[in-house]
Amino acid sequence: MSQTASMPKNAAPLTGVRVLDLTRILAGPWATQNLADLGAEVIKIEHPNGGDDTRQMGPPFVRDQHTGEIGDAAYFLAANRGKKSVAIDIAKPEGQKLVRGLAASCDVLVENFKVGGLARYGLDYASLRTELPRLVYCSITGFGQTGPYRQRAGYDYLIQGMGGLMSVTGEPDDKPGGGPQRAGVALADVMSGMYAALGILAALRHRDATGAGQHLDIGMLDVQVAVLVNQSMNFLTTGTPPQRMGNGHPNIVPYQYFPATDGQFILAVGNDAQFRRAMQVLGLGVEGADLRFATIALRVANREALLALMTERTRTRSVDDWVNAMEAVDVPCGPINTIDRVFADPQVKARGMQMSLAHECAGEVPSVANPMRFSETPIRYQSGPPLLGQHTREVLRDVLGASDADITTWIGQGLVKETP
Repeated sequence: MSQTASMPKNAAPLTGVRVLDLTRILAGPWATQNLADLGAEVIKIEHPNGGDDTRQMGPPFVRDQHTGEIGDAAYFLAANRGKKSVAIDIAKPEGQKLVRGLAASCDVLVENFKVGGLARYGLDYASLRTELPRLVYCSITGFGQTGPYRQRAGYDYLIQGMGGLMSVTGEPDDKPGGGPQRAGVALADVMSGMYAALGILAALRHRDATGAGQHLDIGMLDVQVAVLVNQSMNFLTTGTPPQRMGNGHPNIVPYQYFPATDGQFILAVGNDAQFRRAMQVLGLGVEGADLRFATIALRVANREALLALMTERTRTRSVDDWVNAMEAVDVPCGPINTIDRVFADPQVKARGMQMSLAHECAGEVPSVANPMRFSETPIRYQSGPPLLGQHTREVLRDVLGASDADITTWIGQGLVKETP
């Protein structure tokens, strides 16, 4: 593979890196999509019968631009752009041989099978490490490669619950609508994918310096515990488990949404100077100067009294009125947008977060831009999400040197699949 020193000017950061992607659903594909965005060649291995489960996780689905037939689910589009799909049945010895051949031509292998699940195919780290000592091998599982839960299947919802996130998300039990809530997106999956991508980059740096690959073990429960951030430290320093507070913040007040005449808006007051300015805007200058509210710690201690004062005032004007007034004095404030309003927001539009990518079936499909912005090596999106087996022939021919005749034979045997 190409080394950093020989990379052409303005090449994508991971130009020359080849990744073998044996993942499906979200955590693994999110990691490998980020690598693809950064310029890596990502070869996604899928089962010929159906492929990645998220291809069927709909509605909604994309449709063939010519026939109107249902294609892949929107869920699949979210985490698989820029990849090459190769459909191989790894349950067959011949399929295992093909995947091992591809691994020998790759810098990185990423998988999210259950612990030991790839050993039967000779594709686990222990089976590959001797013949491929430079390979960076990343395993993403629910609970990691060790510990009493290592054989359990891990799903985002379970991990959000077991990892403590749901204990601090939602309204308190004694409030209307109280009880645990999962986050509205699969944060345990997404964060696990991000940590996996970061770890892979670190392992590649080590490999390039020493020549040695290694095994990266990402457990989703570990990740969820790690990202409890201040909530975990609040517990570890006091011994008292944090409780659900709805939209409130355990360490900062006011830091939540407030009612207006036509909806709700968020105030995120992070310091005493911002608080004093917010009180002036609210017409609570005298009350806001109350010694009960003079510092963050005092505001936390007197939360309910302060919020009652503020809510009485916020109900008197519109969301836009409050947002404009608070922004004018540099107090962080904003509306609670529905997702349609998110993509209509002028800042989101100016940053180009919504885009379209070419798609073999639908013509083009929507996508959401990667938020990393490089001054010298901007991300160039290589392609849209692939159809199942779209690149089977190309990859087996160009990477393994297989002949078209052999590939056609394998297709006939059901060993591999090619998109018509």
